Amino acid sequence: MTRLIAVIERDLLKFKRNPVVIAVSVVMPLIYLVILGNAFQGKLTKLPMAVVDLDPGPSSRRLMENLRALETGAKTFTITTLKDQKEAIEAVRDGEFKAALIIPREFSRHVVVSDKAEIGLFVDNTDSISAESVRGAVEGALRSIREEYVPIREKGNAAYLRGIDLYGRVDYDQSLIPGVIIMAIFLSTMTTGVFNLVMDRFMGTDESYLLTPVTKSDIVTGLIISGLFITTILAMLVFGLSILVTGASFSGGLEQYLSIFLVIVLTSAGLLGMMFILLGRANHPRIVGVFSGFLNVIFYFPSGAIYPIASFPGWLKAFAKVNPETYAVDALKSLIFKNVGISAISGDIAFLAIFAAITMTMAIATFKRTL
Repeated sequence: MTRLIAVIERDLLKFKRNPVVIAVSVVMPLIYLVILGNAFQGKLTKLPMAVVDLDPGPSSRRLMENLRALETGAKTFTITTLKDQKEAIEAVRDGEFKAALIIPREFSRHVVVSDKAEIGLFVDNTDSISAESVRGAVEGALRSIREEYVPIREKGNAAYLRGIDLYGRVDYDQSLIPGVIIMAIFLSTMTTGVFNLVMDRFMGTDESYLLTPVTKSDIVTGLIISGLFITTILAMLVFGLSILVTGASFSGGLEQYLSIFLVIVLTSAGLLGMMFILLGRANHPRIVGVFSGFLNVIFYFPSGAIYPIASFPGWLKAFAKVNPETYAVDALKSLIFKNVGISAISGDIAFLAIFAAITMTMAIATFKRTL
């Protein structure tokens, strides 16, 4: 019994001597509550949608009134009116909008004469959650436009929504593939790179560095390169297995594969450098373990990997704009599901490259060789 108490006392004293662990243990649950509570709001809101109204008739006005009611009431989407159909569809392809609604000419006439009246809804179906939310809201608004009329016939007097997917069908599990790849990268960066240095420091073997002429840049760069090699292999393996498990159709060519490889390399390099900045002076693997869960919530959930960023509150949207995983997820979604070239994700590539360069430079500058 005495030995058991001694073990408990020793472990409590070790915990007390790590103020960072104590602080994170208290703050982390609160951060979980704030992040998860805002990232998973259940009901999607403020999804950007473009509307091109080519019909000046009463049915079109009625439909627009219903859509505006949803915009101001339930706040399902935010409407931007455009005049050109092609411009609206291209804006959806570019990621500016989640959907583009086209109300054709003589739509009101077809509704009044009980003809088959259709409107077109072009959706970015690579984001299946927001696509279904927009489609359901528009269908509801469309069904109610006939309520002000007394139908003469029971059949054939409805207006119809013709939904057009801009890309191949993407099921929900398939839409998570980019997020799974980023998760694999994150986990790998937490178990390579700076983690190896922390373990050496914890075991006392880091003192051997003092007997060699290596510089701090040699230590940091060497560990990042080895971690980058392992992380890239694992991430590409996860990508291949995810395609097989979900049955996703990926018909990309050499350019798409090379672009995916580049996104993975830049993301890995940036996160490895960031880990060195945050944990380069840690002396216990327990600190790495605590930070791993904390950082995963901070960077992964607001990245758009599992929930659309458009529905985040303003402060979380602002963080998403500087979150490297946001750009990695966006680039991978475009490459895997939209089959675009590297020029379409040039903005994402530029951000990831700058982030990697900054973090690696800061990692070398802040690391101390005198361990």
